Amino acid sequence: MAVRRKKPELSLIDALKDLCVEKEIKPDVLFEAVESALKVAYKKNFNQDDNVEITIDREDGSYHVYSLKSVVEEVTDPIIEISLADAEKISPGCELDDVIEIEVTPKDFGRIAAQAAKQLVVQKLREAERGVIYDEFTNRESDLVRGKIVRVEEGNMVVEVGKTEAILEPEEMSPCDNYKIGDWVRAYIVEVKKGGKGPQVYLSRTHPNFLRRLVELEIPEIQEGIIEIKAVAREAGARAKIAVSSKDPNVEAVGSCLGQRSTRIQPVLDELGTEKLDIIEWSPKAGVYVANALSPSKIVSVALDDNGKNCRVVVPDNQLSLAIGKEGQNARLAARITGLKIDIKSMKQASQSPLSDDMHEVDISEAKAVFKPRAKKGKK
Repeated sequence: MAVRRKKPELSLIDALKDLCVEKEIKPDVLFEAVESALKVAYKKNFNQDDNVEITIDREDGSYHVYSLKSVVEEVTDPIIEISLADAEKISPGCELDDVIEIEVTPKDFGRIAAQAAKQLVVQKLREAERGVIYDEFTNRESDLVRGKIVRVEEGNMVVEVGKTEAILEPEEMSPCDNYKIGDWVRAYIVEVKKGGKGPQVYLSRTHPNFLRRLVELEIPEIQEGIIEIKAVAREAGARAKIAVSSKDPNVEAVGSCLGQRSTRIQPVLDELGTEKLDIIEWSPKAGVYVANALSPSKIVSVALDDNGKNCRVVVPDNQLSLAIGKEGQNARLAARITGLKIDIKSMKQASQSPLSDDMHEVDISEAKAVFKPRAKKGKK
């Protein structure tokens, strides 16, 4: 007849260590939490006034309760004081004003402590878990995450991301977005705050860096540092511009971002929905950069002021509305991505308004046409 052996019981120390691994909590954090809980339990059940310290042996899990007493000449409060003569019996060589430890661990303390401290330990564990999650997401600020929409609260999408829930507010969603509960969504971590119920992670799909991170994920040359995203300007759901530059003269920045037939940038376009995307060549020459940023309009001339903060752009008469864009959008994004105040005039308008003395025309012969990848039909 086979003998069924009883599995060895899991010791307290092993249980705590396993809990540390499961909850991703540092052992010292958990041990200190348990020690704090046992201290409260002792005072509640044995002596509320006693000045005690409780320690847990990290090797065998045994615990010890020590009463802390100050060594004095004349005892006025026996709960927290001890005479020098009595103290020398316990700790030979001690002196006045020393603090000695006297072990006072009750025989039945284990059962009472376990019952009384359970809730406190659970609370400390929750706090420690929140701290771990807060640290994790603080380090991930400015990253992209992917999560599942689990519910809607006060109009906000609650997104399950790993071990926590993040908030995606309506104003942080693009007009192109049409998500519902159960959908998976990709978003940018814009902020992490400490809250009463744990860390509050806030997401965005409208932030310019959401677009930046999407492009970085899809273009190997950006990840390798060969191509750099110099600037991003965006009006979520409508239009965006990205300025890129190559550090390798043999690598063409815009073409590498697009890929053959826009295959590289296509996943980004799919994520943006109907939002239009212009990829432009960055240039250290302000005039060339402005001309690139205002594409697809043809640029006749660019003039800069002496401070390099304002510029006047002249375009063909029949392209003024194209340069300005719908409701001023193209001009607005160009100004935002270049950091310049741009005044756009048609050739006719320019002929009637000569340049001011502090402005001068610059060479824009190196300007390049903008590349406007288009989303595939059938994509959102």
